[in-house]
Amino acid sequence: MYDETLPVVALIYDFDGTLSPGNMQEFSFIKALGMTSEEFWRRSNELTRNNDANGILCYMKLMLDEAQYRHISLKRESFQRFGREVEFYPGVAEWFSLVNGYGRAKGVAVRHYINSSGLKEMIEGTAIAREFENIYACSFLYDVDGKAVWPAVAVDFTTKTQFLFKINKGISSVSDNSEVNRYMREEERPVPFRRMIYFGDGQTDIPCMKMVRQNGGHSIAVYDPASAEKRRAAERLILEERVNFVCPADYREGGETYNVVTTIIDKMKYDYEFEQLLKKHREAAERENAGCA
Repeated sequence: MYDETLPVVALIYDFDGTLSPGNMQEFSFIKALGMTSEEFWRRSNELTRNNDANGILCYMKLMLDEAQYRHISLKRESFQRFGREVEFYPGVAEWFSLVNGYGRAKGVAVRHYINSSGLKEMIEGTAIAREFENIYACSFLYDVDGKAVWPAVAVDFTTKTQFLFKINKGISSVSDNSEVNRYMREEERPVPFRRMIYFGDGQTDIPCMKMVRQNGGHSIAVYDPASAEKRRAAERLILEERVNFVCPADYREGGETYNVVTTIIDKMKYDYEFEQLLKKHREAAERENAGCA
């Protein structure tokens, strides 16, 4: 349970390559197909290129087609079983309670969200699924027998930015487009952009990372510590002013990522207290002037 009187700090994560070292389909689903990861993604990319299509929809269709051909169950529970095999970067399992505790000690409520082009059903099967306030990700439609038959939600880089506004306005529903477009005064929004921290590693994260940064929040480009190429790619994002920080994907206490995030939380708490002080003095002046009118 959250203390509703505390200011909210939202930590928003991509999944593949950010919390997990690779695409979630690669840990068990693609192996169940009897394919290599390289073969699966090559065929997905060919499907995308040959049809000038959306890459997210194409990988989802390929999953459906290949599973049906090989008689592999694609019920929601099956996806969740595949999700249990997903691996994580060092420290991820302990990260959430660690940061939540730090936030409480500083007087803020830390909430966690997923904003991913991966599969919601698989993420729901992982050991960390319960840590998230909401999981915004791709998902399937299911027939009367509970079998996946068609993409229901496809999350690409533009869709990800829409979910930031849903978090900003406190909207959990993916299908509700009326509330996300309804005017809401900035002070009424439960999660201001200036109290968001966005974690991402790839091209689909760049618009979100830049949007959060431009609106007063902070973005962190994470990279696989074992890959010099990925580190250089992440460092380009900070040089291009798309992110604020570049950190290795290591979430253990005392590491670079932990130190950056806790410092940001400190700043956000001080900024909130400063805002409240300004508000207090303005309201006092308004009352004094109203009494003299």
